[in-house]
Amino acid sequence: MSVFSKRRSHETATSPITASFEYFPPKTDKMAETLWNTVQRLAPLDPSFVSVTYGAGGSTRERTHKTVARILKETDVAPAAHLTCVGASRDEVDAVIKDYWALGVRHLVALRGDPLEGIGTRYKPHENGYAYASDLVAGIKKIADFEISVSGYPEKHPESDSWQMEIDNLKRKVDAGADRIITQYFFDNDMFDAYLERIAAAGINVPVIPGILPIHNFEQTMVFSAKCGTSIPQWLARRFAGLNEDPDTRKLVGVAVACEQVMDLVDRGISDFHFYTMNRADLTYAICHMLGMGKPETKENLAA
Repeated sequence: MSVFSKRRSHETATSPITASFEYFPPKTDKMAETLWNTVQRLAPLDPSFVSVTYGAGGSTRERTHKTVARILKETDVAPAAHLTCVGASRDEVDAVIKDYWALGVRHLVALRGDPLEGIGTRYKPHENGYAYASDLVAGIKKIADFEISVSGYPEKHPESDSWQMEIDNLKRKVDAGADRIITQYFFDNDMFDAYLERIAAAGINVPVIPGILPIHNFEQTMVFSAKCGTSIPQWLARRFAGLNEDPDTRKLVGVAVACEQVMDLVDRGISDFHFYTMNRADLTYAICHMLGMGKPETKENLAA
């Protein structure tokens, strides 16, 4: 993807551009204020939904629940709560599912979750819990008719030994009742195309939403990408070279890189995206604004 194809305007796309945003629950009052400012800043873009992550072993369960509840109560945006299998029994997880339904949440993001010891260690299912994401999806569907999103990995999950293992696991999640696949972020659109071909060949026909990470800090992105198995192309590293002490230029480059990636995906027929916001509105807002997203009255006000 170092050289993007010649792009047409997104206005000629057959479908309007839509997006969802991902947030993580705040750990402090200051972080809570930052998150809420981000939620309010991005809400006028009219996202299809916003998701709130869930720490390993339910370590952020209460904060996730509070964040989802506030979004549901104080905005017109539909929230999706993350839920994992790690570190909890089926009864405990089922209780959380029922609480979300009673709260008015109708969308869950069902994940196996990272090992309690951290990424890179061996995952061990809870003795009395849901073993894998496919089991969790089936369990959710038995309780209530939630809309369910699951994860996908264009470069394979780090624990998958082969593409056959990867796609078989994905198919189990869809066969259990998943409505949508949201991918891990990636930077090579050709790799995403190849992933879609593998999915189609397996007979999986639910929507696949590409995950997009606007880069705020390239060094941090490199560290996290190494842990989660996302490759960093050389062309991308060159874009950010020498900008460690230049945050203003780094921000401009981050917007440009993400816009290039998204617009190239639009040219390839993609019209829905999932942005990993890192609880910051600036880059995501700029990218979505350039794509023409937002409620009609917002666009009219901007044009006035």
